[in-house]
Amino acid sequence: MRSRERAAALKRDKYSCQFCGVKQSRKKGAEVYIEVNHIEGVEWLKIMEYLYRHLLVEPRFLEVLCKPCHEAETRRQRGLK
Repeated sequence: MRSRERAAALKRDKYSCQFCGVKQSRKKGAEVYIEVNHIEGVEWLKIMEYLYRHLLVEPRFLEVLCKPCHEAETRRQRGLK
């Protein structure tokens, strides 16, 4: 996955492994690929559970609205005017 945060971490650490110091290289025959690790890990099961519960719901939990009504309902749900 790509993100601004990932790019910022790579730039901050100069595209180098923080354990052994090896630097990323795209040189043919001497490729070294650097990856970005989440220090605290990612709880994929919790993320997937959230997605299924809140986004990938059964049609009975969905309603069709025009854009202005959808925006108004979203504001109402969030307690905004």
